Amino acid sequence: MDEFLQASFQAFPLPVLILVIIASILFLGKAADVLVDEAVSLSTRWGVPKMIIGATIVSLGTTLPEVSVSVLSALDGNPGIALGNAVGSIICDTGLILGIAILISPPDIDKRLVNRQGWIQVGSGFLLFFAALPWLDVKSAWTEGGLVSRETGFLFLALLGFYIYLSIKWSRSKPGEAEAGLDDVTEMDSSPLWQILIKLAVAIGVVIFSSKILIPSVQETAIRLSIPDSIIGATLVAFGTSLPELVTAIQASRRGHSELAVGNIIGADILNVLFVTGAAAAVTSPGLLAPKNFFQFYFPAMLIVLVLFRLGIFFSKDKIKRPFGVFLLIIYVIATVAGYFFKG
Repeated sequence: MDEFLQASFQAFPLPVLILVIIASILFLGKAADVLVDEAVSLSTRWGVPKMIIGATIVSLGTTLPEVSVSVLSALDGNPGIALGNAVGSIICDTGLILGIAILISPPDIDKRLVNRQGWIQVGSGFLLFFAALPWLDVKSAWTEGGLVSRETGFLFLALLGFYIYLSIKWSRSKPGEAEAGLDDVTEMDSSPLWQILIKLAVAIGVVIFSSKILIPSVQETAIRLSIPDSIIGATLVAFGTSLPELVTAIQASRRGHSELAVGNIIGADILNVLFVTGAAAAVTSPGLLAPKNFFQFYFPAMLIVLVLFRLGIFFSKDKIKRPFGVFLLIIYVIATVAGYFFKG
């Protein structure tokens, strides 16, 4: 099927390819949105605490497009898209989506909760950077690149399980934490259980199929425009697969619950490292190659965005103000524009 799609896209004119990419991204976003709604409804019906749902299932659901695109890209031998999608999604989530959420409705924050999850968020970004370094010759990373090995991928997945365990443990240590407002963001589905399960299965299928369409269309477009896969992955694909987080953030903020968007984005950043990169590296025997331009630009851009967000939280009191949202948006625009012009 992959060869058939690749041959078909080679025959398409560029405007049609761009339309295919846009349609695939829209289907990805909608399918992931349905997946989140049904997963939350199912978990609520089974009596799982809402804090656990928000910290685990919602974040896992909204990062499913990134996982699907990155894993399939890695299997197809395109680590630039796989790793670029994960790194670019962190930049997009933290800069663009959080910036929009804060502008719509400046969130009140529980600094203890945000700091606890936030340090894991920053630590995950640095973990990815250090994991990709060639430790036998560190300086070569900036001239030859590095590697996220298959063994590292399995380690990330193990850490993902530990992170979920910690989230469950923390939520039980303080019942009701971050529960308020979740029902306003996602209404419980009153459909029969079998219908919810079918919706979940269909949503997963649409996500995977849309990813299978998106990857070759992006590859062909990149070839036509002479743009490296890594840049496409870190910008266009990263934005597209971050649509579920964007939709959730806008919806939550409009209803006055932007603190939920902040928590979801922090969780999504963590999962982009542990789940997205971990799964993509684990499915390929050589692991994920990190080209030199990741060390020269994309990793530093990701870490700068994460550190600046941490500083913003540190200097905020009990509310994140709109000027900080503007600041995050400016950082995102600078990183995106610089990424297009950066050649490595």
